[in-house]
Amino acid sequence: MENTYKYPVLEVNLNKIYENTKYISNLCKNLDINIAGVVKGVNAQIEIVEQMVLGGCKYIASSRIEQLIKIKENNIKNENMLIRMPMIREIEDVVKYIDISLNSELETIKKLEQECKNQNKQHKIVLMMDLGDLREGIFSEEEFIETTLYIENNLDNIKLYGVGTNLSCYGSVKPSYDNLNKLCNIATEIENKIGRELDLISGGATTTMPLIIENNIPKKINNLRIGEAILVGRDLIDYWGYDIKEIHKDTMVLKAEIIELKNKPSYPIGKMFIDAFGNKPVYEDKGIRKRAILGVGKQDFVSYDTLIPSEKGITIVGASSDHLIVDIEDCNKTFEVGDILSFEMFYPNALYLSLSSYVSKKYII
Repeated sequence: MENTYKYPVLEVNLNKIYENTKYISNLCKNLDINIAGVVKGVNAQIEIVEQMVLGGCKYIASSRIEQLIKIKENNIKNENMLIRMPMIREIEDVVKYIDISLNSELETIKKLEQECKNQNKQHKIVLMMDLGDLREGIFSEEEFIETTLYIENNLDNIKLYGVGTNLSCYGSVKPSYDNLNKLCNIATEIENKIGRELDLISGGATTTMPLIIENNIPKKINNLRIGEAILVGRDLIDYWGYDIKEIHKDTMVLKAEIIELKNKPSYPIGKMFIDAFGNKPVYEDKGIRKRAILGVGKQDFVSYDTLIPSEKGITIVGASSDHLIVDIEDCNKTFEVGDILSFEMFYPNALYLSLSSYVSKKYII
């Protein structure tokens, strides 16, 4: 039986996150692209942020201002970046704590300008353009250029630091040379109009990495906002087909304790309705199977079908709020109640497990 550490545990290998960061940063650096390390997927755990800084991230980014404030309070010196549009009610804190923010609403930018005057500070913004994914950003090219000119010519305390876009996160639109080159062409037009180069042309997130790997990204792109490829590293192989051996996929492991071990039917008995979440699961009748219930559930990881059992022969049957049910019939290893099972994961699992106060965090080198 494994040690008596409080379970469930999210075990984080800091050295592997460092190595992922270093590899990706160097890969991008070869194309004159810097990295904003996105830390929202791990709740901005300082131990992880430190490794991303050491590994070469120029900026540290999150969608949650509270996380960025915590990072500043822990003396992380890298400029921070708020990658969700500021709320009006966050304006004071944005100016006080945030170095760079992504924006798309001129009224919000005007309020940032006023608050900058109140605090006698400067603030950098990246104006976001919607290239068709239909999340944040100005959709009209004409409005986009007009907004940049207004910021440049009328606002004293706001610096137009750059332009950017987001792809894949909502509309699942794939980043391509063509759609990113549209951003670059507009950036060039803006630079010609304002008479200076923009500091940042931000071309998206992990989903833009295939263009880096293929060396097929527009040369004007000089920034990416990377989280998943550094923190978990599974999307590139599982969704995009790029198996990069230098990127660790086991940076984070969920460990949970067996609390029940029984032989049970694999098909529920009785008239079926809905589960605790209002879903109607589909079951396969495989007869009597040996099953284990673990003391962790959807409240901690939300989706069980993206957890990956570390032991061969174990399959995940399902989960409720506080229980994870696995089939161990075909596993050659013998288990007892109290034993610990391990699971690797995808980014959404890491996001929720990092946030759960019911899951202990353990850092290893």
